[in-house]
Amino acid sequence: MSVELLDTTRFHGFRVRRQIAGKTFQEYFSLKENGKRLRGASRAAVKKIAEDRDAVLEKQQARAKAEAAKTALFDKDGKVRGILFRMKTEKSGTRTPVFQIGIMSAKANKIVNTTVSINLHGLKGAWQKAVDFYIDHKKISKRAKTYQQLLKAQPSKAQLEAMKRKRKKRK
Repeated sequence: MSVELLDTTRFHGFRVRRQIAGKTFQEYFSLKENGKRLRGASRAAVKKIAEDRDAVLEKQQARAKAEAAKTALFDKDGKVRGILFRMKTEKSGTRTPVFQIGIMSAKANKIVNTTVSINLHGLKGAWQKAVDFYIDHKKISKRAKTYQQLLKAQPSKAQLEAMKRKRKKRK
C-alpha cells in the first residue's frame, strides 16, 4: 500500500503515490479543516478516501505492469528476450549448442537461469523445453496467445548456423 501519513510543518495528511507506466501519480488528502487537525471518525473517513484512491491506482498499476511484461517479451527483431542461443563449452572441451534462459521469475521473485541442450532434445524439443521453463516462471498460461507467439519465435536451423559462424568470427 502506498498511503503514507505526512506530518510536517507544511502539511498534515495522507499522501497516495504510485508509479504507473513511468509516470508518478501523487495525491494529497488533508487532515486539517479550518486550521485544526481532524480526529476520530472524520480522520478515519479521510483515510478511507485515500485508501480507496490507492486501490484504484493499484489496479491501474497492475494492468500497466502486465501490459508492459507482455510487450517486453520480444525484442525489435522478434527474438524472445531471455532465451539466447549459445555454444556452451563442456568440461571435456567440446562445444555444445544450447538455449540459455535467464529471466526475472514472477514465480520465485528472483532471477532464474537454465540451459537446454539442442543436441539432446533436438531443435524443436529444446525450444519447447525452453519456452515451457520461460512461461512457467513468467506465469503465462499455455492457453494464452502469447504462448503460441513464443513457440512460433523458434529460430530456424539456418539462423542458428548463421549465429554459430558469427561467433566463430569473433574469436
